[in-house]
Amino acid sequence: MSTETRPPVVDPETVFAWAAPPVVFGRGAVDETGSHVAALGGRQVALVTDAGLVATGLADRVTASLIAAGLAVDQFDGVHVEPTDGSLRAAAAWARQRTIDAFVALGGGSAIDTAKVMNLLSTNDGELEEYLNEPVGRGQAPTRPLMPLVAIPTTAGTGAESTPVCVVDVRRLHLKIGISHAWLRPRLAIVDPETTLSLPADVTAASGMDVLCHALESWTAIPFGAKARAAQPAKRPAYNGSNPISDVWAAEALRLLGRWFRRVIEVPDDLDAREGMLAAAMFAGIGFGNAGVHLPHACAYPIAGLVRSYRPAGYPGTEPLVPHGQSVVATAPAVFRFTYPADPDRHEEAARLLAGGRRLRGGMEALPGQSWTSRGTWESRTGWGRSGSGRGTSRPWWTVRSSSTGCSRSARARPARPTWRPSSRVRSPTGDRGDYSTGLRRPVSTSYTSP
Repeated sequence: MSTETRPPVVDPETVFAWAAPPVVFGRGAVDETGSHVAALGGRQVALVTDAGLVATGLADRVTASLIAAGLAVDQFDGVHVEPTDGSLRAAAAWARQRTIDAFVALGGGSAIDTAKVMNLLSTNDGELEEYLNEPVGRGQAPTRPLMPLVAIPTTAGTGAESTPVCVVDVRRLHLKIGISHAWLRPRLAIVDPETTLSLPADVTAASGMDVLCHALESWTAIPFGAKARAAQPAKRPAYNGSNPISDVWAAEALRLLGRWFRRVIEVPDDLDAREGMLAAAMFAGIGFGNAGVHLPHACAYPIAGLVRSYRPAGYPGTEPLVPHGQSVVATAPAVFRFTYPADPDRHEEAARLLAGGRRLRGGMEALPGQSWTSRGTWESRTGWGRSGSGRGTSRPWWTVRSSSTGCSRSARARPARPTWRPSSRVRSPTGDRGDYSTGLRRPVSTSYTSP
């Protein structure tokens, strides 16, 4: 671990920008889709989904709601799992050939990201490569406003319904890269736990791992006040760095993960658990959609891009594929061991949130150990107890009290100190934390601007 001293930021940022879409949340919310799209001005709607959701009948259910609201619907069901540059070009070509004034994305992150690109390229000139983040693309920003996009997530994972980014698998380079711009953020998220009941266990597990890393990475990202000031507001990156608002959402996502992740794998038809996990995914997305992610996601892109023959259970198709959640969590324990010395209190607080408020011992191993045990999906080391089982037999996720602290979510313990506050002792984006006049040498996680 390097101990070289690096200089502080000369002109540190003092402002962060934070945004999130309105949310319609709850059981049966998907049946309100038509009313909400009509309220946004939609008349000619593109429904973006995949063949699997068409087969379940869920796409027909959304279409019926749109038609009942007096809207015309054109369905695109060619979404590719883990979208590639080729699949996105084809989807954009489909959209450019039609008159569309609103998009509805029904599916996991793949469907929502595909809809974001279709929206971008059907309203703006240029090709996909021009909008990809540097250095793979030019990082070009859209010049014309996008159409309203309503996102309906059907996996509790990506949080794409609340983020301003999408991810592209660039096949010729064997890597993944993002497109980042505030205008990509959906205009509305409709989050209905009933849409996730048919998810296979392996997909539920991988999606949950993505939620876990989103929450942990945004919680431990470089603070916005340790970054260089944006030259102008329009140039401020979509990912600001950790900030006090994102911290609230990330912390609650961790608490919900600790409560529901194992449960949703063990009892997949428990609608309360499905609801809790969807809330965790949305909260983590709202957090990292403004704060950003860092090393586990950076490492995940080459892991997924270099796949040769791996075919995961539960996923459609026959192509080799590393699901995003699996590629992200592969390096997470090692990353959080590496970043622990930069802010031990913050890492231990994350472990405590995952553990339901219990005080943990283990120092550097507390967070890697708790996050790995939390996966309980492939290797459950501890038992899981809760009164009641099956669908609808327990209280909703928002009323559950922590069994170890007895506190409601509104009264849960807060971090021991406000580590986000900019000061002379903040973390440098180049890797140091501390009093720069004395050059304290403590490594820290690295935040970056692509998702």
